Amino acid sequence: MQRVKLDLIDRRILKDLQEDGRITNVELARRAGISAPPCLRRVRALEEAGFIRGYHADVNPAALGYTVTVFAQVGLDSQAEPDLKAFEELVAGWPEVRECHMLAGETDFLLKVVAVDWDSYQTFLTTRLTAAPNVSHVKSALAIRSSKHAPGVPIETGAP
Repeated sequence: MQRVKLDLIDRRILKDLQEDGRITNVELARRAGISAPPCLRRVRALEEAGFIRGYHADVNPAALGYTVTVFAQVGLDSQAEPDLKAFEELVAGWPEVRECHMLAGETDFLLKVVAVDWDSYQTFLTTRLTAAPNVSHVKSALAIRSSKHAPGVPIETGAP
């Protein structure tokens, strides 16, 4: 069942699931103003239509020893599509890279990298990232702290 247009109930369901992926179907239905069986059908339809990509736990990096977050701005020698794809495929295999965004402008890619400490980031930088084929330069920015982490997107539901 493919949905193209989302109604307010669908938007409410998406907003609530985005805020709490572990919410029960009964509570989700209550908040959406519908009964549980149609709510579950809507959730399944939203998953099948690609509006919901998955569910995950928001893990605390510091609790697992990852105390350093670095945003690496990467420039490539070539921006030909095969070279861009090759870089993206290489980065996909590096677990310390948590996000990879291709950008317009002077920087070709912005990577969010986590590390146990600054030394381990420097090792990653020198042995993997700057040593990678087609990488011309890397500019690293160490995150001092994060004051907001809001996954997903703003979803209008018509309600406050």
